[in-house]
Amino acid sequence: MANIGYLQVVRHCNHLCGFCSNPTTPYEHDFESMKVLVDDFVARDYFGIILTGGEPTLHADLPRIAEYARGRGLHVRMITNGSRLADPKFARSMADAGLQLVHISVYSVRPEIEAELRGTPDTLPKAFAAADAANDAGIEVNINCVINAMNADHLDEGVRHWMRHHPYIRHFVWNNLDPSMGRAEVNQDKFTPKLADFEVSLHRALRLLHKSGRTFRVEKVPLCFMTDFAWASTETRKIIKGEERIVFFLDQKQAVRQTDWEHVYAEGCAVCSLRTICGGLFDRGNGYDPAELEPVFVDRDQIARTVIEDPSDPSYGLRDLHAWRADFEKRIARAQKTRSLPVLPDAPQVGKRTERAERRFEAKRASESRKAVSQGIEMEKVDDPKV
Repeated sequence: MANIGYLQVVRHCNHLCGFCSNPTTPYEHDFESMKVLVDDFVARDYFGIILTGGEPTLHADLPRIAEYARGRGLHVRMITNGSRLADPKFARSMADAGLQLVHISVYSVRPEIEAELRGTPDTLPKAFAAADAANDAGIEVNINCVINAMNADHLDEGVRHWMRHHPYIRHFVWNNLDPSMGRAEVNQDKFTPKLADFEVSLHRALRLLHKSGRTFRVEKVPLCFMTDFAWASTETRKIIKGEERIVFFLDQKQAVRQTDWEHVYAEGCAVCSLRTICGGLFDRGNGYDPAELEPVFVDRDQIARTVIEDPSDPSYGLRDLHAWRADFEKRIARAQKTRSLPVLPDAPQVGKRTERAERRFEAKRASESRKAVSQGIEMEKVDDPKV
């Protein structure tokens, strides 16, 4: 399976997104503590690693850990806001270190909306420059976008901009907002969309990309809101192929392994033809309304066939639909249904708390709290008893 692990390199950032689900914590990494986690992914026979944060480019050892992960045979990716990657020298250093693919997060190509979502002015020019710098350095560039209440009506505008001004970008990812952690949890009223708010603009965006021959994925969106492109659902693809995900959180959660991609369903979902391959409604945080869900009646196996026969995705070994169906039914039968995030008992320690990390956390939280007041957003809850 093409299992790809997430390694949070830092948990601080130079932006202040009001819906951040992974804000600053009093934990930090050095090269050695990250190296152990890379080795763990290798031992689990993972295909690749995603270096994330916080803003991972703020860690001085980022090129070094990218080089180490690439040397261990992992496909190396990174999620960034682009603020440092806009520097061509830094982009080149990351390419030389082994970074193969970068996800640049941009939420809206309307400058005023992006600035409000970022809590920081003038971020768009740097994101655009980061895409160009990474592409010039030979790094594949994808665009990530968190769907939220402020961009829900114009997701396709971003696609049109990137296609027109940065035509080398061939892949896009939309993540519907996770309302369950960090600042996102306490600012749900401002940022959490209704599913109906983005259904039309998301469909326009996906239709544009599909027509252009580009690829895309969508996360945390039930299939009844993207039926025409159900094969592009990240959860659906993982369910069909039986993939898992491990995230090394630089906080109290530490190591989390997710194999269950199901959330909540409405009563009518029981008769939906896609029920067994749909991740349902993302339920953690209680930010969404199951009443928005409704059953659809389309060919489930045709969607499965599109996924398992995808020539650009060789990660699943069974290319025959009958073989897939037998394998899938076995997996469904033995699957343990769980709604919790299972902690990995055999995983290494993720980062550490040091005096320096504690001081950074206290200073960062104080400065962010002042900024949050001016932006009209609430600061995340601190559940750590040591803080």
